[in-house]
Amino acid sequence: MREYELTEHARLVVKRRKIDKEWLGRALNHFDRVERDSDDPTLSHYLVKIFERDNRVLRVVVNDHNEPNKIVTAFFDRNMRGKL
Repeated sequence: MREYELTEHARLVVKRRKIDKEWLGRALNHFDRVERDSDDPTLSHYLVKIFERDNRVLRVVVNDHNEPNKIVTAFFDRNMRGKL
């Protein structure tokens, strides 16, 4: 299983958006799609469908050039609904 840490911002938004930490692990280890960030080459976007949240798509933005990887932010991506 892939190791990761949350930035302070990520801790706040995960709590506020009621994102289960198990879902973060699912996104990093069993993702449906991964995209490179268009502005920052150190960031990757991991997308995973969350069945427990009506198949909404969770986008987890990670700086994967660090060990352990740092989750920068996470949110349910409305634009991806029905596309995975």
